[in-house]
Amino acid sequence: MSAAPGSTELLLATPEDTAAFGERVGRLLRAGDLVLLAGDLGAGKTTFTRGLADGLGVRGPVTSPTFVIAREHPSLVGGPVLVHVDAYRLGSLAEVDDLDLDTAAEEAVTVVEWGRGLVEELAGDRLEVDLVRPHGAAPTGGGDDPEGDAPVEPRRAVVRAVGPRWAGVDLS
Repeated sequence: MSAAPGSTELLLATPEDTAAFGERVGRLLRAGDLVLLAGDLGAGKTTFTRGLADGLGVRGPVTSPTFVIAREHPSLVGGPVLVHVDAYRLGSLAEVDDLDLDTAAEEAVTVVEWGRGLVEELAGDRLEVDLVRPHGAAPTGGGDDPEGDAPVEPRRAVVRAVGPRWAGVDLS
């Protein structure tokens, strides 16, 4: 996959690069911003979000919200709350609506993994980040390797900025 017009593509050689990219994005975010994350299991969505949380200066630890669906991380620096959502297990728009994400959308930064097609109406402006790992590559952190020593193949991030909020913002 190559970046479409209006998109930015980056090579992320390591999980640390993925987190560092998330941190750079996190420093650009403000209350009301929406970030949609897409990518295969193990592509680095939560690693990206950890970095984003560091850039925002919110309380951690940031872990995957797969089984709790959503987690809130309050700011440690007077900034917005981070609402981290995993929509993977949600089966309908009604289930997304039950989360009341729109209630806090103006005061929080909302990051939604697996949210494409479900939450775009939360904000007219948004960032869409696709994290792509090579077919057959190990998930971030080494996959089945309990020590995490398996080599991790580089990922690609394809970032699409939607709306005037992001016009002219350098996301590379």
